[in-house]
Amino acid sequence: MGSPSLSSDTTATDQQSIDLLHGLVGIQSLSGQETQAVEWLTAQMTALGLDAHIDDAGNAVGVKGSGPTSIVLLGHIDTVPGDIPVRIDDGVLHGRGAVDAKGPLATFVAAAAAASGINATITVVGAVGEESIGSLGANHVKHWPAPDLCIIGEPSGWDQVCLGYRGTISFEYLLRQDSRHTAGPGESVAEQAVGFWNGLTGRLAEIDGDLTGFNAIGPGLRSFNTAGDGLHDEAHLSVGLRLPPAVHSEVILPIIDELAGNATITLLGVQEGYQTNKRSRLTPPFLRAIRAQGGTPRFTRKLGTSDMTVVGPVWQCPIVAYGPGDSSLDHTPEERIVLDDYLKAVRILTDVLNDL
Repeated sequence: MGSPSLSSDTTATDQQSIDLLHGLVGIQSLSGQETQAVEWLTAQMTALGLDAHIDDAGNAVGVKGSGPTSIVLLGHIDTVPGDIPVRIDDGVLHGRGAVDAKGPLATFVAAAAAASGINATITVVGAVGEESIGSLGANHVKHWPAPDLCIIGEPSGWDQVCLGYRGTISFEYLLRQDSRHTAGPGESVAEQAVGFWNGLTGRLAEIDGDLTGFNAIGPGLRSFNTAGDGLHDEAHLSVGLRLPPAVHSEVILPIIDELAGNATITLLGVQEGYQTNKRSRLTPPFLRAIRAQGGTPRFTRKLGTSDMTVVGPVWQCPIVAYGPGDSSLDHTPEERIVLDDYLKAVRILTDVLNDL
């Protein structure tokens, strides 16, 4: 079988970029199981002229150039579960990770390979563990010396640049008490757990006031389970809260503890939100490059979390997120990416790197 292509007039360079994306999406790389994909990507980066290796955290790292300006392109190689057959239909590549975030990561590799690199040191990172609690790869990278510039690989859309992400608090609620008859006095563990959740969302709504979207707290009840063995009853909640940059975890954590009562709270992860602004050295090159590809540049801020919230507060350098793909397809059974958009993003980022 020949290489999957976009059309009969696809250039050799475009075909190489498509093959890179198709091959990467075709290798399953769930969080904690990224080794095969990391090894494959490292080999591809080497073949494309980057000085590539696997670091101590298991990240795929490729370096282009040795100039004085340090630019880190930080993407992630892991995905959430879900088997989506990898195929190309009518110029659209389907597969888990096509959008989140192997499309942006392949864009980084292809653009770095195409960039001149004369006056810069461009480092591409395919980080592990972004989709799991802890962001293992990014937390390793954040201890590097701060680069001059950083671009995070997430699906912003080929003609958009993302300026910020919300943070997160992830925790588990566990209430255990002696079993009781449903007709007896007192509340069941289920009723108390519901009361905790309703109380928490009510308090968060008070903090939000009239704020909505990116500037509001986003509570998520991931699971709710009850169980009993005849002697004891348990209620278990898994909760994730999305925090805008203006709301810090130190405000929310005491509220959780206060409302928990006799329940045990197990904190799984905390990451503060982070945002930058349009007045950045990164902005003008993106605006020019997007317009050159026929787009109207736009800025966005995302309701979710990315590795920007891990490295941004530490490095304090100009930082944005960029990558092709429709983020509404993240984690869904319909995950797919338009190859023409992907190729536009490769050309845009190549221009940006050369400009910088």
